[in-house]
Amino acid sequence: MKNRVVIVTGASSGIGKALVFGLALMGAKVVLAARNFQIIEGISSSLNVKGYETFAVNVDVSIENECKVLVEKTIEKYGKIDILINNAGISMRAMFEDVDLKVIRQLMEVNFWGTIYCTKYSLPYILKEKGSVVGVSSIAGYKGLPARSGYSASKFAMQGFLDVLRIENLKKDLHVLVACPGFTASNIRKTALDKDGSQQGETPRDEDKMMSPDVVAYRIIDAIKKRKRTIIMTTDGVLTVFLNKFFPKLVDKLVYKHMAKEPDSPFS
Repeated sequence: MKNRVVIVTGASSGIGKALVFGLALMGAKVVLAARNFQIIEGISSSLNVKGYETFAVNVDVSIENECKVLVEKTIEKYGKIDILINNAGISMRAMFEDVDLKVIRQLMEVNFWGTIYCTKYSLPYILKEKGSVVGVSSIAGYKGLPARSGYSASKFAMQGFLDVLRIENLKKDLHVLVACPGFTASNIRKTALDKDGSQQGETPRDEDKMMSPDVVAYRIIDAIKKRKRTIIMTTDGVLTVFLNKFFPKLVDKLVYKHMAKEPDSPFS
């Protein structure tokens, strides 16, 4: 990662923040992108005073022009882009029959269109470096999760797009990685949207039993270095994807039963 220029979206907390620290410690030049500029500017400054090279850009990935400006500022600062990590994302927790459609639209704009916009404008530079495009996805991109209709739809769409991107650029040495953590102790849970679009607040899950952002970040960085195409980070996730190929009806029931155990589950 030494001297590689890496853009990390959603860099203000959780997996994104952990990626920034991990990459900076490995010698990468990291561009932090997020809506909360005060936070990412603070993270960047704390790293820069220690001799690391980082740069913060205020970006809402759901706005196309802001993604374009992110790429322009990165090129102006560093002259190249080696790696784009599409990590920015929001979640939800509501039954589809109850949810306001603006919630679904908002998830698609951030999780899917944010990936599209950032990849579109950075791709020419990444191709020059034979670099990497990464999508931080979820098992929800392989198997629909109840009460997460918009989240699952956005992650299925992201993975489909990245699959096409990989195939289109087979002869250009572009590396495309789809990374699927398990449930991770991160801010995405507390900022998940409920049926009317307000944030749910406290997570309904036990964060102590989840993956840590640092572990997720390490595994993503390792997968980038090894140019892997996919990484599923939990045993449950691997089993879900495998069993769903052969026993989808069974997996439907298992997923329903598992997700219904959440405290205050919207279904049972």
